[in-house]
Amino acid sequence: MKKFLCSMLMAAVMIMGFTGGSADAASKATAKSGTYITTNNINVRADAGTKHRKVFSLKKGTRVQLTHQKSAGNEMWYKVKINGKKGYVLSSLLKKTTAVAASAPVKAGSGVVKTAMNLRGIPYRFGGTTTRGFDCSGFIQYSFKKNGKSVSRTTTGQYKQSSKISSPKPGDLVFFHNTYRKGISHVGIYVGNNKFVHAGGKKSEVVSLSNPYWKSKFNSFRRI
Repeated sequence: MKKFLCSMLMAAVMIMGFTGGSADAASKATAKSGTYITTNNINVRADAGTKHRKVFSLKKGTRVQLTHQKSAGNEMWYKVKINGKKGYVLSSLLKKTTAVAASAPVKAGSGVVKTAMNLRGIPYRFGGTTTRGFDCSGFIQYSFKKNGKSVSRTTTGQYKQSSKISSPKPGDLVFFHNTYRKGISHVGIYVGNNKFVHAGGKKSEVVSLSNPYWKSKFNSFRRI
């Protein structure tokens, strides 16, 4: 009898092993959309679950678009898309924003432009963030802060914090690449009529986007 019970117990364990082995397996991905922001510096995985390789990283505050969701064990993972890259992120590391917030013009757009225009003539100073002197990203940060909007201190941070648009409005950002370094390296504020105001050269000033130099360095219009 004992031998029979032991055999039955072993059989049950084997069955549970075969059926329970899928408990940690990822489910099929289902469509999910929305605009989310990272709550921490995070690693993006090739598939749902930490056992999969890291494909790239994202900094805290980066805006991403969701395309799918997939569960892995007891965790939900979201497939995100940003700048042509895709991968999976643990859902608890993202917080939802709204499509309106991502695509609407800055509420204080006119105020930002007015503030920035009043800063014309202030000397350029690398690392500058005050009216004693600005660098390009310091100029942006100051102009937005005066209008109740907190933005990143660096050009690349402001780029990641914003969303690409095709039709700029006054108060949107204009990004340039390959100026004093490779990649995104300069930013200004669009003021309308194909012009932008920025801290560049010797002082803060308004420049036309038709200027040969800036036209050749233009990257994109973006909106915070």
